[in-house]
Amino acid sequence: MKIAIPVHQGRFSEHFGGAEEFAFYTVDEANRTLGERLLGAPPEHGRGIFPMWLRQQGATVVLAGGMGPRAAGILTQHGIEVVTGIRGEDPDAVARGYLDGTLDATGEVCHEHGYHDCGHDHAQPGRGGCHDD
Repeated sequence: MKIAIPVHQGRFSEHFGGAEEFAFYTVDEANRTLGERLLGAPPEHGRGIFPMWLRQQGATVVLAGGMGPRAAGILTQHGIEVVTGIRGEDPDAVARGYLDGTLDATGEVCHEHGYHDCGHDHAQPGRGGCHDD
């Protein structure tokens, strides 16, 4: 299993499409432990680019705050589990929470693009919002 988490300025990014980079964690499934965190900068942003790139990186799970249904659909089509509606600061804590079953995730996806009322703060890049990638 390989977990991918969007990151902005070193912190968990609730805005999937606003990620500067992604933290990747390889999971030792037998021991249910996280391996070393590796960071990877995604290619230039565009519709559908992040999901395809994450697939190429071997991600099997993506943990995000907000994500558009198109991006979620592309990930799911490629066998990648999508967990949305997550809030947090520390990507390591988010990954550990997923692994140990304590992660609070609402499952919310965003159905519109740009500024809208989906419960995320669009005024802070990388710290809220949704993107139909």
